[in-house]
Amino acid sequence: MPDVDRSLSALAPALAETVRIAGDVALKTFRQPLRQWIKGESSPVSEADLAVNEFLQERLLGLGSGYGWLSEETEDDPARLEAENVWIVDPIDGTRAYLAGQDDWTISVALAARGRPTLGAVFAPVSQELFLAVAGGGATRNGVAIAASAGSDVVGAKIVGPKRHINWLASLNANAIPMPRIGSIALRLARVAQGVLDVAFAGGNSHDWDLAAADLLVHEAGGALTAITGEALTYNGSELVHGALLAAGQERHATLVNLVRNHPELA
Repeated sequence: MPDVDRSLSALAPALAETVRIAGDVALKTFRQPLRQWIKGESSPVSEADLAVNEFLQERLLGLGSGYGWLSEETEDDPARLEAENVWIVDPIDGTRAYLAGQDDWTISVALAARGRPTLGAVFAPVSQELFLAVAGGGATRNGVAIAASAGSDVVGAKIVGPKRHINWLASLNANAIPMPRIGSIALRLARVAQGVLDVAFAGGNSHDWDLAAADLLVHEAGGALTAITGEALTYNGSELVHGALLAAGQERHATLVNLVRNHPELA
């Protein structure tokens, strides 16, 4: 394991406290009447998303000087491309779940440098689960170390993802076990880091803010999150949208990438 950057370790408690308080901000209007609308073609947003975003921006940028900022709910500022360290934020990941009064939404925050996350937190306010990772320092859930599930076999693996990926595996007689959908992509991936899920797919059109924090969690828990054909993900570039993705423990991830490469109709 590489040495842990002491500055990141020192920053981690402040990040943990910040996302917990942001969770309280979101819970104030959870299951309450609130303004909501559609941005773009079909993406829901609410006054809760904006309130949490405002709180996080003030707190996180106040932790030091020179940070860049990239958030789903803030107009993109190209200055982030020149910043050495960039906060990548989804104030409420799983807004549809939040607006529906469901439990499976999160607050997702990562700090990235040179295209990769170095510090990440995914907080599920309803269940009070805080997933935290520091590059080189492992991943935890509520302070307890977590690890992605071991093994290379897909048979019997607990899997979450779009229906077409599940059906594709079934067509190969892989006999994985489909699990209920999780509204927050970040939480879906955190469950892989935790070992509760063995495999998670994402169907495409995920953005940096959906993935960066959970990406670090999965890798620090001994797993891998990549494009479905195995390429590593990079963040804070000019292109923020990612294609189909795959997360699993290292050995199972390798098995699935080989399946995709041998049966490219999925990719």
